[in-house]
Amino acid sequence: MNFDLFLNNIPKIQNAPLLASESHLKMAPMERIKMMNLWDYSKLNPKKAGVLALFYPKQEQTYLVLIVRSPGGIHSSQVAFPGGKFENQDKDLSHTAVRETEEEIGISQEKINVITNLSEIYIPPSNYLVYPFIGHVDFEPKFILQQEEVAEVIEIPLYDFLDIKITTHNIKASYSSFVGVPAYSINGRLVWGATAMILSELRDVLSKSFSR
Repeated sequence: MNFDLFLNNIPKIQNAPLLASESHLKMAPMERIKMMNLWDYSKLNPKKAGVLALFYPKQEQTYLVLIVRSPGGIHSSQVAFPGGKFENQDKDLSHTAVRETEEEIGISQEKINVITNLSEIYIPPSNYLVYPFIGHVDFEPKFILQQEEVAEVIEIPLYDFLDIKITTHNIKASYSSFVGVPAYSINGRLVWGATAMILSELRDVLSKSFSR
């Protein structure tokens, strides 16, 4: 999709309804679906985090960037959005997402335009409640990776992202063993779990925005 067309559709993206669980359930493992109604955030006291779905122009087309986490830790080598933990100095969770994006992939906070938010999602292994946002920059970024956090970036043309198919794979997660987990294959990487669930809502929001 031409980047100017993406920019022209920003008002529609901002006004698009969020489908939350309707979108998330498309990519939720069966075991997670069983557990969702049992989670009580007041008892879990989850930490909060902000992540960013960042779009940008490349050769006049619209791209989305994802990251691959560095080896080590709970989410080792998994595909994710840039972002991280809410800090006391952050004004709000959108600021968290933008600040962490600068820290992890080197894009200046001042250059990032936050468009809107998506629905929050809980991540059981790390006990985080994650708040996703959609944003854009008006230039092709020169990524500078925070090596201890980010192993590489994945750049996805928007048209390819909107056309991506759901597949199923046998995956062992940190809190259970799943069979037939829904996933996306993006640039040779398997994307599942919370990241895939956020991507599902992002696809639904964008698809509805561009079709109206």
